[in-house]
Amino acid sequence: MAILVFIGKRVAAAGLLLGVLSVLTFALLAAAPGSPEQVLLGSRPSTPEIRAAVRAEYLLDEPVAVRYVHWLGKALHGDFGTSSYSREPVSSVIGQRLPVTAALAVYGVALTLIVAVPAGLIAGLRRGSAVDQGISTAALVATSIPSFVLGLILLYGFAVALGWFPVYGSGGLAHLTLPAIALASGEAAIVIRQTRAAALDLAGQDYLTFARARGLGRSRIWISYALRNASLPVLTVGGLTLAAYLTGAVFVERIFSLPGLGSLLIQAVGQKDIPLVQALVLLGGSIVVAVNLLIDLAYLAVDARVRHGVMAP
Repeated sequence: MAILVFIGKRVAAAGLLLGVLSVLTFALLAAAPGSPEQVLLGSRPSTPEIRAAVRAEYLLDEPVAVRYVHWLGKALHGDFGTSSYSREPVSSVIGQRLPVTAALAVYGVALTLIVAVPAGLIAGLRRGSAVDQGISTAALVATSIPSFVLGLILLYGFAVALGWFPVYGSGGLAHLTLPAIALASGEAAIVIRQTRAAALDLAGQDYLTFARARGLGRSRIWISYALRNASLPVLTVGGLTLAAYLTGAVFVERIFSLPGLGSLLIQAVGQKDIPLVQALVLLGGSIVVAVNLLIDLAYLAVDARVRHGVMAP
């Protein structure tokens, strides 16, 4: 019951946060300078009849609060309106771009965890050694290089000069490999440092000393005993990384001409496509909130200390 109450509180907090985000987004866009109907029409020619039709469609003659309630009621049923630029349903426009960003996000997180967790553990196991210094230096360098700069380097080196990968577009793993590496490098460096710090913190724990006294090998001790207890910071960073990737890797998608949510957001802002911008902001907030909720649930599953803390009176 205590765990259900804990989950209920987290869900309620997530709903409240999304509500605040939706209000702020709608209010800021409504307060944007310029005539609302002209913003919605963009550069297309208009007549008084067309402008009146736009005002009627978007309830522009009503107070902002009434327009927000109307928009929110439709949004809760999955209807985010019609794109003012393409005249397609906003949900369809986002649905066309979401698979590319989702595939890039999963690929980037997989690369991050596959490389960073073992590297962080090795660095922690060999503290002060040349291996530790080499891994720490590589992580520092990776953190210092912005993803869009690394993306340009990878694009020129491996796509243009060597021709090993496609230069732009989407279509499979070959198209996503260089963008995923550009995204994963900086986040992998953070995961390496977090995992190394967690491993060093666990190194002197009594249960590890007891495991060594029982004659267990170092690899088994760290994989079977220490890794699970060191996983909380890794889960946190990995979850936030996934959320960041899913909300749109704007610069990387732009560099590699990937038709994902990041490039769609830039396009929507440039075209002043208010319904699409509103939906993308709300989607991004929903993803971040959902991932944080999943991280909390993962804590309960991985660490018994968290479960006991939740269940304690």
